[in-house]
Amino acid sequence: MSEAISEKILIFIVAYNSEKTILDVLKRIPPSVAKLDHQILIIDDASKDTTFDTAVDSLNQFNDLSIKVLFNPENQDYGGNRKIGYHYAIEYGFDIVVVLHGSGQYAPEYLEKIITTLVHGKADAVVGSRMMKGFDALRGGMPFYRFVGNKILTGLQNRFLGCQLSEFHSGYRAYRVKSLSEIPFELNTNDFHFDTEILIQFLLKKYKIMEIPIPTYYGLETSHVNGLQYAWDVMRETIKSRLHLMSLFYERKFDVRQGIEKYELKQGYPSSHEYAINEVGDKASVLDIGCGNSLVGMELLRKGCHVEAIDYEDPKDKHKLKKFTRMDLDDMTASIPVDKFDCILLLDVLEHLNEPEKFVYNLRALSRGKCPQIIVSVPNIGFFIMRIQLLFGRFSYGIRGILDLGHRRLFTYRTIQDIFVQAGFKILEVKGIPAPYPLAIGENALSRVLLGINQFLIRLSPRLFSYQIFLTATPLPTLDELLKVNLESSQTRIDQLTQSEK
Repeated sequence: MSEAISEKILIFIVAYNSEKTILDVLKRIPPSVAKLDHQILIIDDASKDTTFDTAVDSLNQFNDLSIKVLFNPENQDYGGNRKIGYHYAIEYGFDIVVVLHGSGQYAPEYLEKIITTLVHGKADAVVGSRMMKGFDALRGGMPFYRFVGNKILTGLQNRFLGCQLSEFHSGYRAYRVKSLSEIPFELNTNDFHFDTEILIQFLLKKYKIMEIPIPTYYGLETSHVNGLQYAWDVMRETIKSRLHLMSLFYERKFDVRQGIEKYELKQGYPSSHEYAINEVGDKASVLDIGCGNSLVGMELLRKGCHVEAIDYEDPKDKHKLKKFTRMDLDDMTASIPVDKFDCILLLDVLEHLNEPEKFVYNLRALSRGKCPQIIVSVPNIGFFIMRIQLLFGRFSYGIRGILDLGHRRLFTYRTIQDIFVQAGFKILEVKGIPAPYPLAIGENALSRVLLGINQFLIRLSPRLFSYQIFLTATPLPTLDELLKVNLESSQTRIDQLTQSEK
């Protein structure tokens, strides 16, 4: 190989009824691969022929290769067999795993190229694509209907997933094992669309995927695939992953982005972030409670604001903030310096707390007679989509949105106002926020139209059509503060009367 590769590499050969082809696949592995820190793992998926015996009996023919042969006593199917191989790669400390087919469908001669592309391209996955060079796949023997079907399916998937791959359906893959270990591939199907689910998970995780052109050859393995069923399975999972991203559907295997990394800035259209940024004056002092990645805080810094933040985990750019304090917001004994700031941000925070009533009440006490502006946003469980889902017996949590998996409490227009009024706050403003269509379907004409319609409907019925509720309030003085003011005021009057009598 042109440049030294130090990674530990597993070449994983999946085999089913491959007694006639498995030796040829091994013979075609380039000599350069044998010089790497490698192991070749053959897993026979309960073949009905002598694949396992043939592979084991031939080991002495390949002294330059490190080969291990395993046998599934029960057939695990296409995806199930791959799960075992990937788990093997993780358990035995490999850095890279490359998948070959024992049928010879994919050319072993391209192992060097696929490995070097992964390593030197600093990619998380490399896919060998048969569709990168015009009609080469047809010239290589791909049936015309499969060629057209591949093009249509890949085009639709690119559209739904916002990517530009030339082929989703090649089984010739190389993965970084660390990247594989960070996605729940064990929850994927055991069927033929397992490879599609892996790519979707990598895309959702924002991993780097590269492609290289490979030749097309059709072996015996393709006879096991029902084309129409495969196409249906692929599109079903692709659509489900998109609905999962939109928080209209939850699928555990697609929940690959955790914690604060799953949230994005909602700016440039009516949203809680946009309203909050506009509400805060230039050069104001701001405390961002539950800041997440401090997405709004970074925008306020551009307005010349003094921004400090509090959360239970560090934000991505905490070094840019004036001060960051790690704090458990459910700890009611924690001291929050509310009285030191002009504005307090509580954006999408209260729904994550165990006792938001107590938290809000404590904010009033911690204001110590000062009147900072409290800027709040919470999801509206009364949103019409939620009501329709309930009508049909659904209450589906998602990765974010109104029924975010991390939400502990749910609010309507009335309940969020009640929390602040009953805690001794004066409500300054309450308004509805439309659904974040640009975040769900992209910045385009359709999302702008939907935003316009949603805003019009909010004017008609904010309780029904608001996706979120935006509220501003200010704390009223506590009894301690009123008594203190009373005493001071009384003493001042007494002093004035005494002076006048003299």
